[in-house]
Amino acid sequence: MARTIGTTVRGIRTPIVKEGDDIVNIIVNSVLTSAKEENFCIKDGDVIGITESLVARSQGNYASVQDIAQDINAKYKGDIAVLFPILSRNRFSLILKGIALSGKTIHLFLNYPSDEMGNHLIDVDIMDDLGINPYTDTLSEEKYRQLFGEHVAHPFTGIDYIKLYKELATNGNIHIYLTNDPTVALNYTKEILVANIHERHRTKKRLIKAGATTVYGLDDLLDQPIAGSGYNPDFGVLGSNKASEETIKLFPRDCQTLVVDIQKAVKQATGKHTEVMVYGDGAFKDPQGKIWELADPVVSPGYTVGLRGMPNEIKIKYIADNELRNLCDDALTEAIKAKIKTKKDNLSSQDAALGTTPRQLTDLLGSLCDLTSGSGDKGTPVILIQGYFDNYATE
Repeated sequence: MARTIGTTVRGIRTPIVKEGDDIVNIIVNSVLTSAKEENFCIKDGDVIGITESLVARSQGNYASVQDIAQDINAKYKGDIAVLFPILSRNRFSLILKGIALSGKTIHLFLNYPSDEMGNHLIDVDIMDDLGINPYTDTLSEEKYRQLFGEHVAHPFTGIDYIKLYKELATNGNIHIYLTNDPTVALNYTKEILVANIHERHRTKKRLIKAGATTVYGLDDLLDQPIAGSGYNPDFGVLGSNKASEETIKLFPRDCQTLVVDIQKAVKQATGKHTEVMVYGDGAFKDPQGKIWELADPVVSPGYTVGLRGMPNEIKIKYIADNELRNLCDDALTEAIKAKIKTKKDNLSSQDAALGTTPRQLTDLLGSLCDLTSGSGDKGTPVILIQGYFDNYATE
């Protein structure tokens, strides 16, 4: 019988994971229990995705605002400039609180009209009407309020982020400016903390070239433990989330070891070779709010080798409308299947692949996982994807 279903995605419910739990055993048992209860089989090529939060919680990878303050004081001597953080209660507010607890004067520079993720501080139409050039103009907080008002709310959260960040100061030690030129910060201090995510390496390079004496990024904060705190040697506090009013949960460590251990455990239990990945934010953009979802430094901090690379697919509708346009019905179906079975190993520059998505497999799969598990109360932090590597010619 011909197959009638391609890719299927299941959110797998697990127990609530706490620090010290055997996460490999929990994940494998949850998947196998689901398969038994829901009457499906684990197959070769299935993909198991685990949300980064589950991994970090099992590791107890947490740190306090006091830990952040201590690391700031260890890395900086005087006043510091903090450049281009995203606008987020969940992602940055506690980090800023910890920075302010250092007691240093903080010069906080925000991108405009939006941050790196697309969260807007300024209505672009009003900005244009006022003749403000975001590439050259720097706005003080006072000038910003004069031009745009005393309360400028984020369209989704309703938060005035400048007000929120200002209120995190210790004894009024946070001063806020709007600019897109990182070198403006050098007018205030030569000690810099780069707080953007995906452009951080370029920002650091520009500042060093312009004469900054001390340059660290959020990826350098808590890159090792502070008095037994959580840490991340690769990403520091990037990818962290608010855990309580005084603590953050960091991005998980040692993910590569974990995914291999899960792959081995599934193989031992079922005889099937699965691929495994840890995922965070998906890499997609919201068309209404213009917000790019990827606030983590990467979509996947750990994945098995079978998930390396990009898809290698032909565009069925392109082939059907062009090369095989004179065929119909069964003849067209069989010709399409033959094209798929004989496709070259790398179609990236071929017309046959025109219109396919040139993205990393882990970014595509991570987005699928993130959209399936959500970030709220679904209770499915493990995702099972089946049939992803099948195609129209797979029987």
